Amino acid sequence: MLTRKQRDLLLFIHERMSQGDIAPSFEEMKDALGLKSKSGIHRLISGLVERGYLERLPHRARALEVKKLPEGFKPAGTDQSAAANVTRNIAAVSNDSFDEIPLYGKIAAGTPIEAVRDEGQTMQVPPGYVGSGEHYALNVEGDSMIKAGINDADVVIIKRCETAENGTIVVALVDDEEVTLKRLRRAGGKIVLEPENDDYEPRILEPERVKIQGKLVSLLRTYH
Repeated sequence: MLTRKQRDLLLFIHERMSQGDIAPSFEEMKDALGLKSKSGIHRLISGLVERGYLERLPHRARALEVKKLPEGFKPAGTDQSAAANVTRNIAAVSNDSFDEIPLYGKIAAGTPIEAVRDEGQTMQVPPGYVGSGEHYALNVEGDSMIKAGINDADVVIIKRCETAENGTIVVALVDDEEVTLKRLRRAGGKIVLEPENDDYEPRILEPERVKIQGKLVSLLRTYH
């Protein structure tokens, strides 16, 4: 599943390349999506390449090729301008019944959650994946939760909260520095952050070292 920014960028590149063989410049992409820097475009393109929507071609300037388009894409009429085409195509793959939530970066050891936020990044999730309250999405990196059915590169939907029941899978901030996705246990006045992989050891911590930042409510997976 593409984020909204990834989808918008893909359609913009497709529309521009339908008029010629050269992809728009990174500066043009940045302006079209309203981003503040071209680094955001680099991340979006890398994500589209990883998901098989774009391919980088060697030995060519602006060497991009659109390999596939989002599900539900409908070509615009030939009597419209390129800008109108982009607007119509973006709307064609948007579904107002979907919920839009912030998409943060990867959960990685040693990275505060504030540092993995991608400015302006959001994603749409199907109805029923989120309920009341504030939610956000995180990309999972690693295999420490595979026995709970959470694989590397999955996207987890998290409900923001500061407390959670015993046995809940939570996003925990340790020592105000490290964010991790683990199962929460309380034992003997300690907080235990349990992985769901026998290759990893649980972490036993003093309660004041751990801040709960959310609990798992849904999971999304893309097959390539």
